[in-house]
Amino acid sequence: MKRFFVTLILLSFYTFTLIRAEECDNPSALTDTQTISGCISKFNGIADAISKANSTNAKELNSLKSQITNLKFQINLLETQITKLTKDVFDREVKVGVKEELLSAKVRQDYVQKRTQPLLLILFSARNANEFFQDLAYREKLARVDRTTIEQISSDIKNLTVKKETLNSQKINLDALKKRVDEQAGFLAREVDKANKYVSDLSGKVAALSARQNEILAARSGNFTASIGDSELSDDYNSSIKGFREAAPWGSFAIFSFGAYTHQGGAKGMSQYGARGRAQNGQDHKQILQAYYKTSPVNKDTGGTIKVDGFKDPLNFEDYYLMGIAEMPSSFPKEALKAQAIAARTYAYRYKIEGRTICTDEYCQVFRKSKADNPPGEWRSAVLETRGQILEGVVTYYSSTTGGYITTMGWDTTDGNGGSNFFDKSYEKIGGSPWAYKAWYRKGYSPSGDSCGRNNPWLSSEELADIINAVLYRDDRVTPITTSCWGGNPYSYSELRSKANGPSSVSSVSVAQGNGRTNEVVFQTDKGEIRISGSDFKTAFNLRAPGRLQIPQSGFAFFNIEKK
Repeated sequence: MKRFFVTLILLSFYTFTLIRAEECDNPSALTDTQTISGCISKFNGIADAISKANSTNAKELNSLKSQITNLKFQINLLETQITKLTKDVFDREVKVGVKEELLSAKVRQDYVQKRTQPLLLILFSARNANEFFQDLAYREKLARVDRTTIEQISSDIKNLTVKKETLNSQKINLDALKKRVDEQAGFLAREVDKANKYVSDLSGKVAALSARQNEILAARSGNFTASIGDSELSDDYNSSIKGFREAAPWGSFAIFSFGAYTHQGGAKGMSQYGARGRAQNGQDHKQILQAYYKTSPVNKDTGGTIKVDGFKDPLNFEDYYLMGIAEMPSSFPKEALKAQAIAARTYAYRYKIEGRTICTDEYCQVFRKSKADNPPGEWRSAVLETRGQILEGVVTYYSSTTGGYITTMGWDTTDGNGGSNFFDKSYEKIGGSPWAYKAWYRKGYSPSGDSCGRNNPWLSSEELADIINAVLYRDDRVTPITTSCWGGNPYSYSELRSKANGPSSVSSVSVAQGNGRTNEVVFQTDKGEIRISGSDFKTAFNLRAPGRLQIPQSGFAFFNIEKK
């Protein structure tokens, strides 16, 4: 039973360690990845240890159950033997009783005969006396035989009684042992159930912590989707290439993302700023739609109503709902507005014919009642002039900015090709997207979002080297150095450099790109040349970069690194 008690001690110890981890008991209150990762490691370790200990307990419980079964069998066997012995003793006691009665009768008879012997000797002749004594001798012989039989039966009774008492004693001991084993098995069964529930509770906490960690990582890795909306996006001077080249200190670095798309695996469908650039370059709405969706509009009966989230009654599809679509500024060129009207109509038409309710934010497409009540003239004309026109066979995804490459069409450039100067040829640059090439350092995509105390996204040589070290060495303390926003206990630059045996400075960098992704980054450092894949650099950057610096792309990493 040693393992049983050791297991209980282990369970008590793990329970104690969990009670001490008070900071891990409220996952929703945690704000830093280091603490969350530590809690997850702690809970997973505890759950694993308890599962192993519980496995031992379960085996011990099975062993106890086997012992109980064996004890029950032995007790039943003893009870059978005792019952048989009791019957044998009773039978022998009856036989002894009968024999003793018969012997007593014979003894009495012999006694009477011996008392009358002298008289008989006188009264009877010699022949009669001889017969008498022969008979008497025979009777005494029978009495001796009876006495011997009685003595043998009495000895048997004594032996059986001793054996019966021994068996009774064994049965009492087995009953007591069975009771103790039953109690231990019951206790251990309850402990096994408790441990299983405990592990289940830990699994729930780990899931909650993992969800919280994913939420934090999502803030750094780009899980927001935004279209232009009803007004054009304003730029942040310090996040632009212009601001970097004009205001950043000499020797600084900045990571510029191509777009901020969030469709998994890359951007899909129409770029709204790309549509603007194409319209400015002379393309009409049909050419724009053909470029992004590979199909042309067809006419359908789009009359009737559509169910819209937040409105009790269905809205008129063409004359009210579409008038309120707030996805592109009315200042955009007319052909871009018409392409947007057809894309929006197509997207909503699926909801209309299927009788589903469409939402009014960017998860579907933005609708504003105020705009529907008083639509701007250019937007109203775009809707009316394309009335009934939709695209068949495609889901008309669209977003503000894709970075110049779209998985459903390829390069969104004037020549349809990439190359080192693809961005200069991109329709999004022609269309003036402030997100097409941007260094992100604020929360979300608003130019006024929290910046965690930093007023720019520029990195020193040491800060960029620290990102390289985050690629070379990774554990739970590789988190943003800016604890005021992210908390935790991150390594200092020197500590992480020592762990990674990595560089302390970067002198130059080059980036290899292709098919809408950054394939490799090559750094020249005080430790020599270091090559890192684009995806590894993006992951390390989003985990370790100071403040809220990020590469906000949930799909392929598509970025460039500039040096001043």
